[in-house]
Amino acid sequence: MARGNLLYAQSGGVTAVINATAAAVIHAARSHHVKVLAARNGILGALREELIDTSHESAASIRALAHTPGGAFGSCRYKLKAPEVDRAPYERLIAVFRAHDIHGFLYNGGNDSADTALKLSKIAAEFGYPLTCVGVPKTVDNDLEVTDCCPGFASAAKYTAVSVREAALDVAAMADTSTKVFVYEAMGRHAGWLAAAAGMAGHGPDQAPHLILFPERVFDETDFLARVQAIVARVGYCVVVASEGVRGPDGRFLAEAGTVDSFGHAQLGGVAPHLAQIVKEKLGVKVHWTVPDYLQRSARHIASATDLKHALAVGRAAVNYALAGRNAVMAVIVRTADSPYRWKIAPAPLADLANREKKLPAHFVREDGHGITAAARRYFAPLLRGQAPPPYGRDGMPRYVALKNRPVGKCLPAWQA
Repeated sequence: MARGNLLYAQSGGVTAVINATAAAVIHAARSHHVKVLAARNGILGALREELIDTSHESAASIRALAHTPGGAFGSCRYKLKAPEVDRAPYERLIAVFRAHDIHGFLYNGGNDSADTALKLSKIAAEFGYPLTCVGVPKTVDNDLEVTDCCPGFASAAKYTAVSVREAALDVAAMADTSTKVFVYEAMGRHAGWLAAAAGMAGHGPDQAPHLILFPERVFDETDFLARVQAIVARVGYCVVVASEGVRGPDGRFLAEAGTVDSFGHAQLGGVAPHLAQIVKEKLGVKVHWTVPDYLQRSARHIASATDLKHALAVGRAAVNYALAGRNAVMAVIVRTADSPYRWKIAPAPLADLANREKKLPAHFVREDGHGITAAARRYFAPLLRGQAPPPYGRDGMPRYVALKNRPVGKCLPAWQA
């Protein structure tokens, strides 16, 4: 990239390790004597000229950022329209970049964020403005194409598998006189990666989860109830893991709420309570359900060591790509071996990831459609491996950092959306 500043921004739902990527970006840039500005609340911060000067943060704070969950600079769900539909935001972004001598842009997010970075790289070229745009992968949904996995997913997967195993022990202890069916809802609108990861909680037909419902498979209520009833009769209880994006025969989400988010995605109202109600009404047994929601993606205390390594590596690589002028690429993870686990970071064209979703492979789903295969276990095992807990204080609470986030002075008129 041309000499100047680097802008880093976080987008979409945050993860347990997205701040580790941010820490790696800042550390790598500092080693090259490049200043990193951070956009407050993702691309919206860039549009609003709400920029943070990370040079005010101490080295100790940046190190602590690597074990702090959440999104240190704020995130957003905001999708830029195509330039031919609305050119004004792009003109504004180039103006902000000019005003603050920004010649490298790193967008840390999923497929929508890859699309934003790709569009911006093309517009910058049209304007003749020297800008290198690099995507940095992140999503607990694990639905980015090309990359073997997405930073954030492995920790959420570990949380899911451990939570299901522990909850199953609780249900088993009480099943004789209390709860017979427990429904756990996992994130995953169109791809069942997190639901599938729950399968790592047990082995064999009598160990939880007994049934996994994937968004890639059509939900059959009659078949579902028959399976639940048979498992309760055989095992004494049944643990169900359902992806939030489970759909019925009509193609509609079981839990569709009738509203959409800012990306145009359908808002879901909770498939776990929906399934629990069906079981209670049709089978007449006691049911408990849970929707971990944000807990899945924020649980830094149980982060995967592999996930942390991935998060740091993509951050370092993204800076190197930007400084080398590798425009319109994303730093992706390439698996070279399952056992022993081997991987590397490589650049992939943003065009191969933007607005694309990677579904759970068919060969990862058991023949009966309600569990995972040996191939899936080989994929998940190294991702869940290892612990990377945060440091704890004398009060028994994790020691997380709050950055100063000192703003950069504004140079332009206020943005009018």
